[in-house]
Amino acid sequence: MPNVLHSTVRVGPANVFYREAGTPGQPVLLLLHGFANSSHYFRHLMPRLAGRFHLIAPDLPSFGFTTIEEGAGYQYTFAGLTATIAGFVNELALRRFALYVFDYGAPVGFNLAVANPERITAIISQNGNAYEEGLGAAGWEPLRAYWAQPSPAIREKIKERMTFEGVRESYFQGVNDPAGIEPEAYWLDAALLARPGMMDLQADLKLDYKSNIERYPLYQHYLRTHQPSLLAIWGKNDIFFIPPGAEAFGRDVPKADVRFLDAGHFALETNPDDIASAILEMTVPA
Repeated sequence: MPNVLHSTVRVGPANVFYREAGTPGQPVLLLLHGFANSSHYFRHLMPRLAGRFHLIAPDLPSFGFTTIEEGAGYQYTFAGLTATIAGFVNELALRRFALYVFDYGAPVGFNLAVANPERITAIISQNGNAYEEGLGAAGWEPLRAYWAQPSPAIREKIKERMTFEGVRESYFQGVNDPAGIEPEAYWLDAALLARPGMMDLQADLKLDYKSNIERYPLYQHYLRTHQPSLLAIWGKNDIFFIPPGAEAFGRDVPKADVRFLDAGHFALETNPDDIASAILEMTVPA
């Protein structure tokens, strides 16, 4: 199996941890993870794609092994995360790259695309939403209540999803056979969330998620204007980002390849071969 290397790079007050596979000179694929995971999410996908791509998967600030200098006053918002990943891309001199966006990685990735559309060669969205109709009512009801009135009681309800039980449940949701989920995935996520102060920080980030929805029209305008090569591959049983969100990409990018998997939110945990095969079918320029 191809080697996956592990490195860090300094970006302002952030020490960004990232995984890397493949050979420089191949088309670059930047992999952006979601909540509550990290670049660990791509551990099975990267070896499958390393023969075709130069793969780079950073941990977003407040996730995984990326750290922030204490006392730096870092803004844990999606704008802050985007600025750090934009700096990361520049530090690694990634001039042109494809995006794999999942969950929280979607607004960060689409923010990069809106700011520098000429740098984006293709987009793979795996349960990475950019449309209002993709927000499942069951999954988003607590957050909408939080946005309307960010009370301590609702905040505590949001934080329940960040416990070990809450994280494990999100991995099992929509999965036909939970025995196929590797326990180290949700154990790692839960352990990192349990660090002092992390749940409050993540609750603040969830409060800021509303800013992403407000930017959806910008993402859609980018898609309509630039018509990137786009694969939307979706775990159809996801209660957070539901299938209409995948179908909506076809409205703005008529040639988009939209596919559904019998999987939940974390589709890459159960269907890495299906996702890898679909990506390898894409035409992605260097």
